[in-house]
Amino acid sequence: MSDEQQPEAVPGAGQEALDAAIERAETTSSRNIPNLPGLPLADNTANLRQGPDLHPGLLGLLPLVGIWRGEGEGHDAAGDYHYGQQIIVSHDGQNYLSWESRSWKLDDKGEFSEPDLRESGFWRIGEDDEIEFLVTHASGIVELYYGKPVSQTAWELESDVVIRSKSSPLAGAAKRLYGLVEQGGALAYVEERVDADGELIPRLSAKLGRYAG
Repeated sequence: MSDEQQPEAVPGAGQEALDAAIERAETTSSRNIPNLPGLPLADNTANLRQGPDLHPGLLGLLPLVGIWRGEGEGHDAAGDYHYGQQIIVSHDGQNYLSWESRSWKLDDKGEFSEPDLRESGFWRIGEDDEIEFLVTHASGIVELYYGKPVSQTAWELESDVVIRSKSSPLAGAAKRLYGLVEQGGALAYVEERVDADGELIPRLSAKLGRYAG
């Protein structure tokens, strides 16, 4: 990650960020993702106060659980643009986190312009603190990231495998840095991706406030 990218995702001191999150929970703790009845399985929950207990193997990823909403800056072949985003990180008591992300482009007035990126996947973390993040993009790309926690509230990942379908756009390797920001406890991240010239360049960056959980 370049020095210019990191300030947005620099986390606060781990325990201080977690304590602050407890205070903010007064407005978010009653919200959760909807579930349909009838399955013989535990419901997914994005709220640690509701549903099954978090698997003990996921404690290193606990601060990620929730629904996050906000805005960011993107760059693609057409140039720079502004976007909105929602990320849902949930679990069902098993030893993985479910990941759902949807984003949409915004116009110069900050209004909805058109749908943008969509991805889903799963996070795991081993006893040696190695993170595995498997993510599938609606555009036809599948990526496997590996990484390590930077602190209690920050995680850095680098793609190991990028697979694309015949109809998907070209995509190079990528790096992602996620972290809870000290001021306000938002989830901030930066994604850098290798371009056609083999250079690692900024692709996405955003700051997302906790909406639920």
